[in-house]
Amino acid sequence: MPDAAVIADDTMGATWRDVFGHDHPYDDQKDGIETAVETARDGGFVALEGACGTGKTMLALTAGISLVRDPDSDFERVVALTSVKQQLRQFEADMRTINSNLPDDHRSVSGLTLVGKADVCPYNREGAGGIDDENVYDRCEDLRDRTRGLTGDGPTTAEALTADARSQQVGLADSGSGGATYLETADSPSPYPEGMPESEGTEYCPFYAQYLADLPEDGDPAEAVPFDFTAAGHLTPEDLVARAVEHGTCPHSMMGAMLGHAEVVVGNYYHAFDPTTTGSFTGALLDDSTFVVCDEAHMLEPRVRDLVSEAVGDRTLRDAETELSRVIQPIQFDEGDGRDNARADADLIRVELEDSDVTLSELQSTREFIKDLRDELDRRVTAHLEREHRGWKANLNDLPDEEIPLRDPETPEEDDISEWAEREGYGGGVWVRAETVGAVVARILNEAEDEQKQRAAPAVGRVLGEWYRNGHTNYFREIELERTWDSTEPDGSWRRAYNASLSMHNCVPSDAIGEQLAEFGGGVLMSATLEPLDVFAEVTGLRHIEHEEDRPVVERTYGLDFPAENRESFAVDAPKFTYQNRGSPPSEPGQTSGEGPDQRTADESNQTRQTYSDAIAEVARSPGNVLVGMPNYAEAEWAAGSLRERVDKPVLIDESSGDDATENLKDDFFAGESKVLVTSLRGTLTEGVDYQGDKLRAAVVCGVPIINTASPRTRAVRTAYDREFGGGSGDGGSRGASRGGFEYALTIPAVRKARQAIGRVIRGPEEVGVRVFVDERYARDSWDSVREYLPDDDEFQPVSPDMLSLGLDRFWSSVE
Repeated sequence: MPDAAVIADDTMGATWRDVFGHDHPYDDQKDGIETAVETARDGGFVALEGACGTGKTMLALTAGISLVRDPDSDFERVVALTSVKQQLRQFEADMRTINSNLPDDHRSVSGLTLVGKADVCPYNREGAGGIDDENVYDRCEDLRDRTRGLTGDGPTTAEALTADARSQQVGLADSGSGGATYLETADSPSPYPEGMPESEGTEYCPFYAQYLADLPEDGDPAEAVPFDFTAAGHLTPEDLVARAVEHGTCPHSMMGAMLGHAEVVVGNYYHAFDPTTTGSFTGALLDDSTFVVCDEAHMLEPRVRDLVSEAVGDRTLRDAETELSRVIQPIQFDEGDGRDNARADADLIRVELEDSDVTLSELQSTREFIKDLRDELDRRVTAHLEREHRGWKANLNDLPDEEIPLRDPETPEEDDISEWAEREGYGGGVWVRAETVGAVVARILNEAEDEQKQRAAPAVGRVLGEWYRNGHTNYFREIELERTWDSTEPDGSWRRAYNASLSMHNCVPSDAIGEQLAEFGGGVLMSATLEPLDVFAEVTGLRHIEHEEDRPVVERTYGLDFPAENRESFAVDAPKFTYQNRGSPPSEPGQTSGEGPDQRTADESNQTRQTYSDAIAEVARSPGNVLVGMPNYAEAEWAAGSLRERVDKPVLIDESSGDDATENLKDDFFAGESKVLVTSLRGTLTEGVDYQGDKLRAAVVCGVPIINTASPRTRAVRTAYDREFGGGSGDGGSRGASRGGFEYALTIPAVRKARQAIGRVIRGPEEVGVRVFVDERYARDSWDSVREYLPDDDEFQPVSPDMLSLGLDRFWSSVE
């Protein structure tokens, strides 16, 4: 880290300074570290907004590690969570910096990055052994079960299995048929062949067999780790795979074995907030001996909302019904079928049922309920399509994704499916017992088929149970229609074009977030865009922790300390970039094709679009790379088409795509001559991407990217926020009424998205750039102004559209 113009006093000699990875902290870093340490000692949390480039990651790691290494502290580990892969890499980089600069008498800080099985399974990584991204989880569980079965009561041991796998490889080498072919991944050879080995005609995983062979009968699973990971520094997934594969052991099992012993664990939000993941993998980390760091914390609320919402698709319901039938039918047909294998299946099922508290009658009633539920789902989807899309059967390819609300989004009340079930005689018992029934069905099928795999019945049972238990004020239920294509379904069936899901959305996840945060001993929640912090504390449950548990919540905001003369910031007083003003992006032939003179003709016919086209072009002409952020991908396509006729630079457009395509686009943007990159503010290129140095010289954001307010789900969320936090509906709110649900649920998150994009420009003391918001709501105070949500709003000078060019020219002349 370069020395800043103002450097913190370096005379205190506090313990955290031994951990801090650079020679000198910034003043804000010093204050943040000491505030976080002091607050965590009292069991509290720091909500911290720090501008891009101010060293938040190093701040949080330093505070947490210093507490873990303090003998007077009760903290045993740091768990750092983020929703952005780029930031995960930043934690790993800062861990390397910390370890590289520790005093000689300090041992390395041990760390571990958590990822899924798909990322560390040697076979999946190399496309070997019949394992791929589609089946890796099911295949892994099946192979593990088979491996354990081979080492169960018989003479074969785990050691014998691994020896056999190694000898198969040696045999290939001795055969003279071209030599042995070792499975190799992460630049490390394994001692096993590329194909899956077999024993007694059964496939098994030699990596897992080696783990079982090393696992002590009684004791810590960490004893099965064949290398000293506590002295290895921070292990990235590549590091972990390389070390495990060299020893022939399972990387994912190594991850689990090391989990409780690493001083720093880096992962995703779901490692702390997803009930399934915490229940099966990371739950042991979630206690008061953990110092938690939530990075990109402005995303905590929407991410956790998704994690604690539930949905079950029509196809999953169908599969669950089939699984129930496969358990029920052998018993029903047993007396009339004299075949030994049928009787054996029936006997096995009876034994399993006797060992559980589930009866045959419950299996039958659950199956009947699911069958009737699918019929009701079919009836409702068909009625919706007949009502909204006349002639839909002849136009299946043209049907859009849709939502079918099951109650009025603005009136909390029982949903239509629950009312239907009650009318049909399906009471609470069948809803709640479906979860237990589903678990028993899965166990019976896995036992009968000698194959461990994910079954549909448990997932369906869990959702049905939650559907019945959860209330109707903060949960909104609907049918989601997602475009797909299944040629096996009959012509004219909506199932050919859609998968329909029964979805239950947690509109206000503050309780779920706050309850989980309260399990930790303390920590830091941070982002470049948390303001207004009082709202953040409400919607994440921090305020509840503070008031109900008497644990401190301290707020800190650190702005840009880099030289002000190196940046210019404008808020252009242009007409609001709303649908009412701009209309749809021109799409008809002769209006726009995204390129050519027709684009200009269409823009000139709409004064709002003409104003924005002019402003975008003015910023895009800035020297160096320019980022253009639009409210959605359709508007990004329009902006790119407009720019291609107006600027003498290559114009790249980001489209909704996978990670690989996005990474390739980013590499193209950074390489070679200066370019313009146009993207949606709801994409992945405006958050967590490193644009340090000369990678980006200007950013322009058009409009306030508020999501579709007409969506039933959005209306339900807004209503729930009104009731919870105060506003225009409900009981006036239980926690203050200075802002309404629209501000909490829609406006503030939208401004954070816009600020994330703008924050990509200035990330260091030597960087030079321009930041521009275009929309009168950023420029002036009015009933729908968002200017108050720009913490450094004084820097964003309001200018008229015709003065933007002059301001830009003046700035670039002063710094060139």
